[in-house]
Amino acid sequence: MTSLTSSTPPADLRDLLEQLATEAVRGDSGELDLLDTAAQLAVLDAANAEAVAVVRAAAPQIAAAVDAIVPRLRDGGRLVYVGAGTAGRMGVLDASEIPPTFGTDPALVVGLIAGGDRALRHSVEDAEDDPGAGAADLAAIGLSSRDAVVGISASGRTPYVVGALRHAREAGALTIGFACNADSEIARVAELAIETVVGPEVVTGSTRLKGGTAQKLVLNAVSTLAMVRLGKVHGNLMVDVRATNAKLRARAERIVRLATGVDADAAAAALAACDGRVKPAILVTLTGVSPEVATERLAREDGVLRAALRGIIDETR
Repeated sequence: MTSLTSSTPPADLRDLLEQLATEAVRGDSGELDLLDTAAQLAVLDAANAEAVAVVRAAAPQIAAAVDAIVPRLRDGGRLVYVGAGTAGRMGVLDASEIPPTFGTDPALVVGLIAGGDRALRHSVEDAEDDPGAGAADLAAIGLSSRDAVVGISASGRTPYVVGALRHAREAGALTIGFACNADSEIARVAELAIETVVGPEVVTGSTRLKGGTAQKLVLNAVSTLAMVRLGKVHGNLMVDVRATNAKLRARAERIVRLATGVDADAAAAALAACDGRVKPAILVTLTGVSPEVATERLAREDGVLRAALRGIIDETR
């Protein structure tokens, strides 16, 4: 059996951890185990509010990242998240939610985690110590200069992520370092940085807490706004949703109703005529064109419903 203490951490790593805000000891949770449940929840709630505040403060960095990512996606590139442990799982989670929400090819947003798919359910913590593995995982998906890579690491120094970002820069891809500490190594390696300095965790060093909350909020913002900019949202409606189950079929019908003002029967009929696709159904309902014309106009306008609608209306004036 391998001992968990068989390898002694290097002195420089010990010193680094001492300096990281995410490894500091939080004053108001020093006796967490002695508090009653209500008081424990109050400490957790206060910490969560801090995470929201630091994400809000990082808005300019997040906006810069979105503005840099979108042209890559328009040019046929991909958004690739790379992380280890909690950070890696957050990236994979966000990537997996994009196809059903926005009707994208699963290859458009990719999540890579140190240790592979097994690490999604089981701890493979030592996998994060290999920078070569980060580079190899990006090479395995055929990373190109059109892609955008977001390296996620609460500490900001995870070797797997550092190695991935260095490989991505060599490949000419856009690189973004997302850390929960200031002046992080991944921020120095990457072209752009998002640093949400969440500070000490309620349970010391457990960045699945505030760190994970900040990561979820930032990744939600990056991917959602990128999809909005690509025309996957009309107003605030997810008009590229894939109606793959009963709930989503009902949602698709409701979206057509909200966008057009017609009743449920008319929305259902339009969706049936358009093979369940929301955007063509909206165009057909609002303009009276055929599903074929609606599909062609959407293709001409890169799938942007508002532009396709404007073009059809202008032609009929």
